[in-house]
Amino acid sequence: MGKTLGSIGVALVGTLLLNGCSGPEEEVAQSQPTSVAEERASEPEQPTESMEPLQVAISTTASLRPDRRLMVQGETNLPDSAQVQVIVERELSRVRWQARTRVDGGRFEAGPFGSGSGLPDGGYLVTVQLGEATVQPESVQARIGPEGEYLAGELVSQSRHGLGQIATYSRRFLIGNEPRRTRDQVEVIEDN
Repeated sequence: MGKTLGSIGVALVGTLLLNGCSGPEEEVAQSQPTSVAEERASEPEQPTESMEPLQVAISTTASLRPDRRLMVQGETNLPDSAQVQVIVERELSRVRWQARTRVDGGRFEAGPFGSGSGLPDGGYLVTVQLGEATVQPESVQARIGPEGEYLAGELVSQSRHGLGQIATYSRRFLIGNEPRRTRDQVEVIEDN
């Protein structure tokens, strides 16, 4: 019987210690929300602002300088300060020249493109690309979205790097004194 009373006493003391330690912890745990979802559910919902999609429009013209280097001018509805990259690529050799510029008042200009000896006659592809939103100034990101999600239209596509949407415009030009016969729509730039 002495062993039984001793065992009961140890069990009783162990139970009291466990209950004594767990009581305040349970009260503290019960007074705090149990999950982040419950915590957010208790906050009032903020109305989400929806942005009107921007139907991207870009157009370009090109002019040959007296040194036979190419200047590219463009118009766009992209926001001011948007950074665009202008690329001129010779179709025959795939040699390219590129420059970064900014939109100002709906316009941009880049160049001169070409080597010091000038561009040889032939076909050239001019591409204008609005880079990912992550490289754009905050004012531009506010209009196009942090991942370019507010960009819309046929010029808009997913970036190769998975960083959201970009806009790309291309136009073909022919440089030379003689207009060439071609079936596609191309602007011929003649020497002045």
